[in-house]
Amino acid sequence: MVSDTIHTKELRVIIAGGGTGGHVFPAIAIGTALKKRDRNAKILFVGAKNRLEMQKVPAAGFHIIGLDISGLQRKLSWKNLMLPVKLIRSLVASKRIVKKFRPDVAIGVGGYASGPLLWAASGQKVPVLIQEQNSFPGITNRILARKASKICVAFSNMEKYFPKEKIYLTGNPVRHDVTDIEGKEEEALKYFGFKAGKPILFVTGGSLGAQSINRGVGKHLKSLVDKGIQVIWQTGTSGIEQAGRLAREVNPGNLHVTAFLDRMDLAFAAADVVVSRAGAIAVSEIALVRKPAILIPSPNVAEDHQTKNALALVNHNAAILLKDEDVMEDFGSVVTGLLFDEEKKQKLKEKIAGMGYRDAADIIAGIAAGLAN
Repeated sequence: MVSDTIHTKELRVIIAGGGTGGHVFPAIAIGTALKKRDRNAKILFVGAKNRLEMQKVPAAGFHIIGLDISGLQRKLSWKNLMLPVKLIRSLVASKRIVKKFRPDVAIGVGGYASGPLLWAASGQKVPVLIQEQNSFPGITNRILARKASKICVAFSNMEKYFPKEKIYLTGNPVRHDVTDIEGKEEEALKYFGFKAGKPILFVTGGSLGAQSINRGVGKHLKSLVDKGIQVIWQTGTSGIEQAGRLAREVNPGNLHVTAFLDRMDLAFAAADVVVSRAGAIAVSEIALVRKPAILIPSPNVAEDHQTKNALALVNHNAAILLKDEDVMEDFGSVVTGLLFDEEKKQKLKEKIAGMGYRDAADIIAGIAAGLAN
């Protein structure tokens, strides 16, 4: 049982990691939950210089220090020659940060900065908590697991990778403004200019977009719209120009095309079916909003995390898997096959409802605070 007791002494926490929104936003959610538990808590973020966290964390009201660290380049690159130097520098800097800040607990959320900081913290006898977002952990977290006191995971059966006695199944911290969709259907229809009673498809490739998904949508868009399907298409920056040209060729009343979505909650509220990449946070959000989903894992991520995330749902009959290589050919048939099958949609909703975890950030914050006692 996680204690809800508020600390009488000042709680000091380092949260390390980032690189992508999938790491940064859970980190911010945990920091926010810690401040909610104890408004006097001192929280320091440690990230990688020139990465997303260096903008998003200060915007959320937290202080962050950047390490000069980066990941291994998949293609041959001179940048890989600098990795050992950067790693040593980051370890030295992390030791200084831990010694100066004197944290009661260090939390790692994944990403480049997580490894050096947690290694330095454990070396100074600071309790370490790992928050693993994916169903298949990366090599850094598998190594750090030996030094961690607690490991918070988002998927079941993680004892294959981590010591069972350290695991807490908490789910992933997600943005509540994204997953709070209750009672917003009417507002969503008005926002997108759609009509009630007609099926709605929401396609998202993430903030950067997904070229293969955009190409698949583009190829099948006219036939989907001609079938009376209303489409919310979030293209990312790279796909908006081409999508705009295609949109002019179809019924504009059935289509909402945008590079970014400020109101993801309304897109989820409106959607009968969601098509998405299978990043850990995207999967967690879809599970929380309980929407029938077609997951298209990106083939361009380390250790094929997204396919494993997708299969964690697909193997429980909670989502449909569409391989990236099959998008161009099969996108239209897979989408219509689900959108017009009420029984299949209902079964997917029932299955995925049991895989969403609410209040993950608060639970993780409680576990972290418990380590500080």
